[in-house]
Order: sequence, then structure tokens, then C-alpha cells
Amino acid sequence: MSTGKIEAIETARLSLVPLAVEHADEMAEVLSDPALHVFIGGAPHSPQALRARYERLVAGSPDPRETWWNWVIRLREEDRLTGTVQATLTTTEHGSAAGVAWVVGTPWQGRGIATEAARGLIAWLWEQDVRVVRAHIHPDHRASAAVAAAAGLAPTGHQYDGEIRWELRSDAIS
Repeated sequence: MSTGKIEAIETARLSLVPLAVEHADEMAEVLSDPALHVFIGGAPHSPQALRARYERLVAGSPDPRETWWNWVIRLREEDRLTGTVQATLTTTEHGSAAGVAWVVGTPWQGRGIATEAARGLIAWLWEQDVRVVRAHIHPDHRASAAVAAAAGLAPTGHQYDGEIRWELRSDAIS
């Protein structure tokens, strides 16, 4: 498995900043719209609950076969956090694979932020010798499917928990 250390990722408009517990207060506001949870379930977290969640994420996976990498998305022109991206790295018989996910707060949706963040994340993952990137997307979540497609992932015939697996393999990139 790659032992790369999480680091900031820069794209044209965004800084993907490694997640810190201190981000919880601002992110609680960013993620406060209940509509963000339609496809993923649950409800918005309070700042205190989000702080506790971020403490667990920053501590890392209790499973030594997994590495958790989490970033907040900072839109530089507004100097504002707008969402998150994450990658869960595992080792397979074919090398490292990463399950990725993204969420952008409602006020910033429709501006290409999730797509730009996903592309930046995937480019960084290739530099970490990840061989496969996967995302699991609810079949009715057209916006997330559009982000996955724009980032180069394609739907597969596999489903998990009612979600479609989207995938991109590094050897498929020309």
C-alpha cells in the first residue's frame, strides 16, 4: 500500500486542505442543508458532533489495511470552505485502490467545484501509485454521477448498498 502522506492539493480555483478538527465549526455551516443528506442518509451534524467526527477521521482508520485521507475544499477567491473530498485507500491483489467521495455545500453547487476537486484528488492519487479509483453513487443522484463522469469514472455493473460503483483504472488512462 502507498504510504504517501496527505498534503494540500492545489487546482485552478481550489485548495484541498487536509482535514483538521478546527474546520468543524465552518464545515457545520457548509453542510447544514438537510438536502445534502437525501442520498447519503442522516442529518446535518452540529459543530460539536462534527468536531467529534473529525477527531475520529484525523486519528485514522483502526484497520491497518486502510488509510483515510480527508480534505476540506477551500474556494480561494472567496477564502471560504465549500465542501469535502475523501479517499479511503486499501490494498488489493492488483495494488492500491481508493474509494472516493465528495460533497459541496448547497450555496456552491453548480459551479464546477465538486468536479474540479474530484479531478484534483484523482490526479494526486495517481501520484501516490493508486491503481484504481472507485465511487459509489446512488442511481438517482444525477449531480454526483455527472461529477464522476467528468472526473473520468465510468459506471460498472456492480452495486453496493443500492449504489452503483463507478470506476477508473490508471492503466485505462491514455
